[in-house]
Amino acid sequence: MTAELVRGQNHTLPQTRLEIRVSAGSPVVAGATLGDERGTVRGVEWIAHPGSHRLPGLEVSQQAAADHRLAVDLDALPGAVHRVTVLLALPTGAGRPVSFGAVAAPFVAVTGLDGTEIATFTLTGLDTESAVSALELYRRQGVWKVRAVGQGYAAGLAEMLADQGLAGAAELAASIQEAVSSGLARSVAPPPRAPDPERVRHPAGPAPRAGGTEPPPPGPGGGPTPVPAPGPTPVPAVPAPGPALASGERTIPQDPGTAPGGPIDYAHPRRRSSAPPPPPPTAPPAAPGQPAQPVAGDAAGWSMDERLYNQIWGMFEDLARAVAAHRSAVDFAESRMDRELDQALSDPRSRIGGAGDRARAEATAKRDELTTRAREALDRDLAQLAAESAVVEPALPAAFAGWDNPVWHGYRVPMEIPMALRLGDLHLPERTDLRIPLLVRLPLERGIWVDSGRTASEAAGAGGDRLRVLAMETAVALAARLLAVYPADEFSVHVIDPAGAAAGALAPLVASGALAGPPASGAGGVSSVLDRLTRRVDLVQMAVRAGAADSLPPDLDTGEQLLIVNDFPHGFDDRAVTQLRYLADEGPAVGVHLLMVADREDARAYGPVLDPLWRSLLRITPVADDHLADPWVGHAWTYEPLRAPQGSRVLQQVLALVAAARRDRLR
Repeated sequence: MTAELVRGQNHTLPQTRLEIRVSAGSPVVAGATLGDERGTVRGVEWIAHPGSHRLPGLEVSQQAAADHRLAVDLDALPGAVHRVTVLLALPTGAGRPVSFGAVAAPFVAVTGLDGTEIATFTLTGLDTESAVSALELYRRQGVWKVRAVGQGYAAGLAEMLADQGLAGAAELAASIQEAVSSGLARSVAPPPRAPDPERVRHPAGPAPRAGGTEPPPPGPGGGPTPVPAPGPTPVPAVPAPGPALASGERTIPQDPGTAPGGPIDYAHPRRRSSAPPPPPPTAPPAAPGQPAQPVAGDAAGWSMDERLYNQIWGMFEDLARAVAAHRSAVDFAESRMDRELDQALSDPRSRIGGAGDRARAEATAKRDELTTRAREALDRDLAQLAAESAVVEPALPAAFAGWDNPVWHGYRVPMEIPMALRLGDLHLPERTDLRIPLLVRLPLERGIWVDSGRTASEAAGAGGDRLRVLAMETAVALAARLLAVYPADEFSVHVIDPAGAAAGALAPLVASGALAGPPASGAGGVSSVLDRLTRRVDLVQMAVRAGAADSLPPDLDTGEQLLIVNDFPHGFDDRAVTQLRYLADEGPAVGVHLLMVADREDARAYGPVLDPLWRSLLRITPVADDHLADPWVGHAWTYEPLRAPQGSRVLQQVLALVAAARRDRLR
């Protein structure tokens, strides 16, 4: 049975040797990109296009045409490849259509080698776009699936390639269009032919590159933030995070000493060994007709932490896509019913007798059937993700785990920082008990703002004073997590509490002795802390630019610094506000991070001068609030802050161990 996909919907592929057929109302350029586990294209050698039409396991047309057939052998793809994205673009030139809105909607079908259709997708809704990511084949838990994407790009092929992380996207896009227009790829439609498996080539090895050289091997499995990203680094960095999240994507730089055209060292610059990462654990074989059993760490990565990080971002993306597909299918069913009713009732004769009632009943029955099928598909996806979450959550390290995870009972101060930190949980209304951890990469790339304002208060039904207390408690819990995941002498926390209003919330930090100093209050205390941290930023920046890090003053703490600011802007003069903006903008790059607890409405008197400050910070809330969006389909995700279980003293116990380790280092 053929799956007729809508945007965002996915479908499992029953085989790995496939043909992708494209039909368009005008000649188009068809190509495909290979992506790693984060969807990043690592170089031009991972792109098949008319000027370079073969890659291992992939072959595309050498011409711009109204019809295309792309051959794919998923088993022959390089091991680092997790996605194959099919791209369509309009050729440039006089007399050519300038956007997909001016031509018939392209149709894409994934078929077996015998021509049997597996999934189809019609790219409707395009307007000013001149390039589009039509669909993607992606691997999750060892199973290949196809997803309808339909993401258009008004700026064309260059923007589309850049969005997939390709460096030099504009140059490659120009060379592809030049090849098409100059006749290297003929702009004619190929003659129709019957499916012929013998003519479909699935190269088992790397195809020669231009100039006779072999393509370099793919880099080690790791690349977001992203998410990325998110991210939620998150991420995204992802994302995306991600939610407004970054998935934390990383690039593998080329050695500056490598000669142009010479071999590239793809070893991770931070790794002591250039050996490839060990393969992720594999799930036991599933029973026929049953989904694969989830396994913790079932993702690419150099370590179990990196695999779990990538797996969490994969779960976040899968949940976003599954819900988007369900919502799209429901909307389609409703619009189809309305259209059929309009057509049936537009004829006055249908209103006589029972014709109108029959038409209404038939349209409603079709709508109900479609929505039921969509819900069944969503429930299957949600059940699989819930099973995966149940396996992944207990396996998380402390930095990724909630306060209720038993891993904290065996906590020890680490010797090195983790790759990410959990800020909270995300969920969607379709299943609120399915929580995805919001991870952000470390060191933090931006500050954080805990919103104590009325928007979050209205969402939670809490009063303003109670919300301020919750916001400060959220900030303290986050600071405790940061202290817990850094080595004892590499992270310090400072607090500015101008009016001393946060004494109760700050008690765990103060009592444990984990703070770098007592909370600063009054105008003098605020000025002293801000002067000290801005001086640190200035000195480290100058040392880095001059290449003279050994010339820093001996009393300067070069470890990461976190500044918690409570009740902003009360107690801050114009000079202090300027210093805070400076720390938010320049601090993260040299290890000074801002954690604001504030109500934006309280700062309205400053006008737009503080807008850049709010935009530079990642906003979280002390109560559940749906203010974060994913980078793929833009869902409004509900964010839940992390809280210790009622009556638990895990926070105090962790902070006591951190403080003891700090004292031992100072002896």
